[in-house]
Amino acid sequence: MPRFTSNALRVKTMDENLSEVKLILETALLVSHEPLSLHQLGKLFETEIDHDNLRKVLDEIKVDWLARGVELVQVATGWRFQARPEYQRYIDRLSPEKPPKYSRAVLETLAIISYRQPVTRGDIEDIRGVTVSPNILKTLEGRGWIDVIGNREVPGRPALYATTKQFLDDLNLRSLQELPSLDQFIVNEQMLITEAMPEFEARPTPQSDMTEADAGTPA
Repeated sequence: MPRFTSNALRVKTMDENLSEVKLILETALLVSHEPLSLHQLGKLFETEIDHDNLRKVLDEIKVDWLARGVELVQVATGWRFQARPEYQRYIDRLSPEKPPKYSRAVLETLAIISYRQPVTRGDIEDIRGVTVSPNILKTLEGRGWIDVIGNREVPGRPALYATTKQFLDDLNLRSLQELPSLDQFIVNEQMLITEAMPEFEARPTPQSDMTEADAGTPA
């Protein structure tokens, strides 16, 4: 996270300082490596700016950047600039390494957690109809897409899994309500793989591996 100086702008009126407010917000968002929340953006100014006014300025910045290859978007943890999808393939040429591929079992497990959360490993196994390898859950936890949020109060107190804000950020979503509906998913051999998640590239899972031996780790 970049460090901002304490030389904060004293805002008299939004109209009077609008141009400078926009420049400060743009600068902070462009140099930050992570999304910035409204609370964090408010710290840039000595005089308090309410969140409604900050949103209005951010919406204006979005409009200002409409004709550019970079866009301002709101995700679960805040606001960030990112390359527009149609230009991302050019940026990817600077990083030739291929994105990780995940087994269909990993993708199905992620889909179940996303739409049924919070769920236990037993819940996932009941839906999949096969035993879930611990490596599948470790893969998703390692990527920062799921986390343990508690325990179900039943004998054994199994862990409850749910998706994280990092998961939403990676999908450019603000909340779980923005997930595509189930009818937008592709059903393939009882696996749910969404077209809205192009990074989740599936690799075939041999039928003989659809058991506890199904590792589900990145290729």
